[in-house]
Amino acid sequence: MDKKFIKKYETDAINHDGLNGYASVPGGVSVAVSNPLNEKMPGANPEQLLGLSLSTCMGATLQAIEKENNLPHRAQIHVHVTMVKGTAGLEFLVDARVFIPHLSRAQVVDFVRQAEKRCPVSKLLSGSENYTIHVVDGFDDDQIAAGEMVR
Repeated sequence: MDKKFIKKYETDAINHDGLNGYASVPGGVSVAVSNPLNEKMPGANPEQLLGLSLSTCMGATLQAIEKENNLPHRAQIHVHVTMVKGTAGLEFLVDARVFIPHLSRAQVVDFVRQAEKRCPVSKLLSGSENYTIHVVDGFDDDQIAAGEMVR
């Protein structure tokens, strides 16, 4: 079955420099990029950019879900990205943590499950066993460790 798409937005991202230079969007943002293993080089690395992409997309999606439920936007998303060397080479481990104050855990889990199905970045990552999402009761270490895994 062929998917039908209605284009909503498109962009290009360009990198000619690898990890030592700049990545840019034509007519838009230019970001210094660097190797995460070289702390002396300023700039963002792929792990940081992936984390920003997921946290922003999930945040926007949860904001829309909150609005649909006549709630103020309070969702907070922290994404932890780790680069590891596995049997297949370098890989990313991506763990998203979601906290929404003033809602029951069940309601937050429901909102996160809805967001997973709607957030394009989450949908892109959802086929990977290296991607997890947890609902947490806050962002101190004890609460993160006690978080409920949603996926």
